[in-house]
Amino acid sequence: MSDRVSVSTTDGVADVRLNRPDKLNALDGAMFEALTATGQALAQDRSVRAVVLSGEGRAFSAGLDVGAFQTLARAVSDSESGAQNLLARSDESPANRAQLVSWIWQELPVPVIGAIHGVAYGGGLQIALGTDIRFIAPDARMSVMEIKYGLIPDMAITQTLRHVVRLDLAKELTYSGRIVSGAEAVELGLATHLSDTPREAALELAYEIAGRSPEAVRAAKTLLNTAVNAGVREGLELEEQLQRSLIGGPNQIEAVKASFEKRQPKFQDPE
Repeated sequence: MSDRVSVSTTDGVADVRLNRPDKLNALDGAMFEALTATGQALAQDRSVRAVVLSGEGRAFSAGLDVGAFQTLARAVSDSESGAQNLLARSDESPANRAQLVSWIWQELPVPVIGAIHGVAYGGGLQIALGTDIRFIAPDARMSVMEIKYGLIPDMAITQTLRHVVRLDLAKELTYSGRIVSGAEAVELGLATHLSDTPREAALELAYEIAGRSPEAVRAAKTLLNTAVNAGVREGLELEEQLQRSLIGGPNQIEAVKASFEKRQPKFQDPE
């Protein structure tokens, strides 16, 4: 890990913050590495029940660090650079290293809630789109900005943007690179909720989710993420399979008991 990302965990909620405020949390090589390592570590932590992803300082993320652009471009084009090659893939994920900073949040078994303030431009927007739910400040700004630099968005946007906005809107935003406000982002579907205090709102929801059965929440994320691309039979069979894995388990029984006894449940971490 590095000082590019800070993580603190309380009562099952991991508060993850991009931590390069002097550069509006712009993405350089160290930020790519830190975000991926953070996501991978959280995926292995059975005590984590929800994640909030936000940015320190005045912004969520201004996107690619223009000052580091040439270095990153060389990393993309240099087939001999090994681990430094942003197009390198591993057996653990379908995403390459550039895509993984956004896609890792979908690979996490627990819900990830984004909190967006300031700007989320280019790669910053794509990272935000990798979260499951997004709170955004009214005066925040978002843009699929890659066209400004003669590029296309390539950080897993094909697997995120198309599921939250209509195709014609996705095309308009990508072709033009225009900037949208927080209010318009919610209207279009880029964000879920408008909030004057997005981080606080995200944390509040995260703690609510953390109070539910962790196995049921994980199963729900698996079900809904799979259903997006599943056929009818596959989707229905997955519902049954996951429900069978939950019914009669200790946490499912505890959820029922706590409900009847009108008390807070005491759940065990998933095995």
